[in-house]
Amino acid sequence: MRICTVTVRAGSKGVPGKNWRELRGIPLFAHSLRQAAECGLFDRIVVSSDAPEVLDTAERWGATDVIVRPAALATDSAGKLPAIVHAVEEVEGRLGVVFLTAVDLDATSPLRATSDIVGAVTLLELSGADSVITGAEAHRSPYFNLVEEDPTTGIVALSKVVNPPVLRRQDAPRAYDMNASIYAWRRDSLVEDPRVFYATTRLFEMPVERSHDIDSELDFEIVDWLMSRRA
Repeated sequence: MRICTVTVRAGSKGVPGKNWRELRGIPLFAHSLRQAAECGLFDRIVVSSDAPEVLDTAERWGATDVIVRPAALATDSAGKLPAIVHAVEEVEGRLGVVFLTAVDLDATSPLRATSDIVGAVTLLELSGADSVITGAEAHRSPYFNLVEEDPTTGIVALSKVVNPPVLRRQDAPRAYDMNASIYAWRRDSLVEDPRVFYATTRLFEMPVERSHDIDSELDFEIVDWLMSRRA
């Protein structure tokens, strides 16, 4: 059995109310719910939120379960992982089941395709990995043109130094930007040791044009334009 979560926090510093703001005619978070339903993989599609605007409408957009996100898990400093685990365990308790696979679709990444969800879940279940993340090929390489600043001296140097040095970007090992679009876990790994990276973590590559995350007004405009092109 598989469960999909969409965690929607009320607070947003960059764009207030962004998670239920309309994008192409429907609330932002609803795009993730529709994609979860359309891919046909999940036994339950769960929304966890502290926002009444989301809780009151989630089922209309495809959620099978609605979870009230505890206040302690909805602060500015709270991470997503505890909220995901809480949602999974809450639904398991309601239904008397234990899921095998848990997937989280970020509410602010509406450009993913259903094939991306299927690909990430397939990679997880066929590879034996404890988790799968998604990302796109990085614009900067830590071996070639990504630098870090020493906080004491202000001196900069390549993030990763190898010997012999990489002289051409094409010769550097492939690096990826995490796009925070899809996270997939073996349920037991997530619940027993909640984290993103394990010794077996794999990456499912997505194209750059489906990897934009909304965190500002400009992001909204970019994503809206990209979605209009797709339409």
